[in-house]
Amino acid sequence: MTMKKSALMLCSWLAVVSTTFAQSNEVVRLWKGDAPGALGSADKDIPTLTVYLPEASKATGAAMVICPGGGYTGLAAHEGGVYAMWLTNHGIAGFVLKYRLGSAGYRHPVEMEDAARAMRLVRSRASEWKVDTRRVGIIGSSAGGHLASTIMTHFDAGKVGDADPVERESSRPDLGVLVYPVITMGAKTHGGSRNALLGPNPSPELVELLSNEKQVTKETPPAFIFASFADRTVPVENSLEFAAAMRRAGVPCELHLYEKGDHGIGLGTRAYEPEKFHPWVAECERWLKARGYAN
Repeated sequence: MTMKKSALMLCSWLAVVSTTFAQSNEVVRLWKGDAPGALGSADKDIPTLTVYLPEASKATGAAMVICPGGGYTGLAAHEGGVYAMWLTNHGIAGFVLKYRLGSAGYRHPVEMEDAARAMRLVRSRASEWKVDTRRVGIIGSSAGGHLASTIMTHFDAGKVGDADPVERESSRPDLGVLVYPVITMGAKTHGGSRNALLGPNPSPELVELLSNEKQVTKETPPAFIFASFADRTVPVENSLEFAAAMRRAGVPCELHLYEKGDHGIGLGTRAYEPEKFHPWVAECERWLKARGYAN
């Protein structure tokens, strides 16, 4: 390959990346004032959405709220902004959720309330962000997958007549993508995530409530799930049991299990490098296209 050709390829790649980043500068607080239950006013106490909008020529009108993983103690950047870059390049608006964490003293239901508010906020500003309110999904990885599956099974239709117009919107995702997700709070859970979310001695009732494989109903939205048998952090049974619950409820679900794939791999790379994407990404793109989300 000549130096000139290499330089042209690099410039082309940089143009794509810079275009994506140029449209991802807006950070929106979920609540204008202090969030309900806030323990302070530091950055860790302020849940936000970072907005990534696709180029107008690519936009499909679909949107995804993105819940990074991190064991409910941190937020993995490669499962947030990098996902948003991938989605916007397929015409989907991405909204990366910075939710409050157990490491900052927050326990359930705060994390769920942050995610529900994110769903409502995207719908309330749909005209501004050029989003179809009937095509707002959610994607989450690891503990973020638990949070996404929580919203998929613990949503509501909004509060009619609420003084806050955001609260009038539904928190139900129209579909969900779960990436090596924590699902259960029972025997096969990820202990660190459970402790951070529920505390060291949760009641049996709380464990049952947040074991989302037990909360699936016919109203749960369709899901795409990716996991691997090689995952030593979150047992694959989390994904298997959620998919089985979806089948029993008659809800569309596509489950992809791979022999290999470490926990936390994200798209297959820590940066936005499509040539290194894991095969699950292409399968998910196909699934999203079939549902009218991706171009």
